[in-house]
Amino acid sequence: MQQFRNSKYSIWVLTILVVAVVLLSSLLSYRIDLTAEKRHSVTDATKQLLKNLDTAITIQVFLTGDLPADYKKLSIATRDLLDEFRSLSSNLVRVRFEKPGEDRKTDSAKVLFYDSLARMGVVFEQSQVVSAREEKQTSQLIIPSALVRFRDGQKPIAVDLRSSRKLYRQYDVVNGSAEEDVEATRNAAEALLEYKFASAIDKLTRKYVPTVAYAVGNGEPIDLKVNDLGESLRSEYRLAVFDLKKGYPDPALIDALMIVKPTQPFTDEDKLKIDQYVMHGGNVIWLVDKLHAELDSLMRSQSEYTAFDRGLNIDDILFRYGVRINPDLVQDLNCSKIPIVIGTNPDNSPRMQRIPWPYYPFLASRNSNPISRNLDRVLSIFPSSIDTVKAPGIDKTVLLTTDSNSRRLSSPAIVSLNSVKGEEDLARFNKSYLPVAVLLEGKFRSLFASRLGQQVLDSVQRVTGKAYLPAAEKPGKQIVVSDADIITNTVSSTAGPLPMGTLPLENYRFANREFFLNSMDYLVSDNRLFESRNKDFVLRLLDKRKVADQRSFWQFVNIVLPIFLLVCIGVLLQWHRRRKYGTGVNRRTDEQGARNN
Repeated sequence: MQQFRNSKYSIWVLTILVVAVVLLSSLLSYRIDLTAEKRHSVTDATKQLLKNLDTAITIQVFLTGDLPADYKKLSIATRDLLDEFRSLSSNLVRVRFEKPGEDRKTDSAKVLFYDSLARMGVVFEQSQVVSAREEKQTSQLIIPSALVRFRDGQKPIAVDLRSSRKLYRQYDVVNGSAEEDVEATRNAAEALLEYKFASAIDKLTRKYVPTVAYAVGNGEPIDLKVNDLGESLRSEYRLAVFDLKKGYPDPALIDALMIVKPTQPFTDEDKLKIDQYVMHGGNVIWLVDKLHAELDSLMRSQSEYTAFDRGLNIDDILFRYGVRINPDLVQDLNCSKIPIVIGTNPDNSPRMQRIPWPYYPFLASRNSNPISRNLDRVLSIFPSSIDTVKAPGIDKTVLLTTDSNSRRLSSPAIVSLNSVKGEEDLARFNKSYLPVAVLLEGKFRSLFASRLGQQVLDSVQRVTGKAYLPAAEKPGKQIVVSDADIITNTVSSTAGPLPMGTLPLENYRFANREFFLNSMDYLVSDNRLFESRNKDFVLRLLDKRKVADQRSFWQFVNIVLPIFLLVCIGVLLQWHRRRKYGTGVNRRTDEQGARNN
């Protein structure tokens, strides 16, 4: 070893070794995720999607610059995830962080540019930043969005980096009001980043676009009440309208069939058409109002209104598939509010007040299902409860339920503006987590097995070109929701159709659209990207009071103390060097002097 250090080639050998190690490290990339919830890992489905890319994907992220702490953390998480995407895709995912509009020299040009981004789906947020030290509040425009682009001429997909799920601190649902937990909400947003970006890339690069059909023929709405439904589906799928009275739906052409708010009874022939569509591999989403209960009817009566059964004649087919929609109305104290006229103002205009309306309960997921997991609250309007029943070979997953203070009103149910009159009524809200939406998966069995004559069987084969099946040959999926108004929208006399999940005079959009699109995507997709929706990052927060009280101490520990330690180590090393080599020099000098003497 001593000979190697004394060799004139040692410095060159060491230089070559260092260069070789650097080059090798640049060619080989390996990461170990040591977090308990695998925060920095992506799912196998996302890895496969990225490895299969053969054309570059460009992602523009607008969440950058001088941001509040919560958004800064989200921006860093986005950068880390997209760096991983870039690595897995062999640099075919190209990322740019930029502040849009900086190259626009005038305010009018910047406004026009922002408007064009908004039409693409980019979201803007005006954040009020409060400085505790300077005791002032400033307004800041934040753009928590990204644009994913594929080919020229193809419309980019906007990704909202925020969570569609708002988390709230614990509060009294009777007397208190909800207060958002901002840190928990941003943490939920980080958990959804992988799914959002992977889903956008998949939609841009997929070779096959699924077809979904809106069934009509039994009084389903075809007016502006389903405007948002149509616009939401049209941008992601091939959307068609299918008349059940005129033919059999073909699962080879229709990937999913929607049955939305029927108001007229289904005939046996209608049910046979749906049944055979399911048996041959079709997927169905049922959005059904079993009882006739509408706020308009209550307002016209100005007192009470009796909700009655619509008599849709579909109980038997749903029971066969594994669920039963009960003839009741569900109420919950965790609910939305509706505006009520309580008097008049001095100018004789009506004075409005928004009061809690238990018939409009908030729905949420209580399990780790891939559809409604990590979603914000879903607004329901006069929902009914659902029971699951025995159906061999069918797996049932509850997607949405009410909260912990619920009750059922059996049909004929009385709908009243003042449905909670006192403590006695409050005590009746003793039910918890009543199901309103259920996912069914498996090999379904036909409702008409051993019930049809040969003439009908021959007719089915003649019309469809396929033999009647008493049981499905391959697994299928169905979703049953006992409130069709989850996906309809209110039509304002001034603003026109509102987004689904929005009420007049309430400046908030609930997650109805996200739930519906997730449901549809789950029915028609087999890419397993939904696995990433089940990520759940643990929020580990510092004590804010301790942080404020001990701010100076930890600044000293993190800034001053390391510098002080480095100075001390340098002084000690210098002292040791002088002591060691200075003693040696003096000894050699003394020996030389002795020899000279």
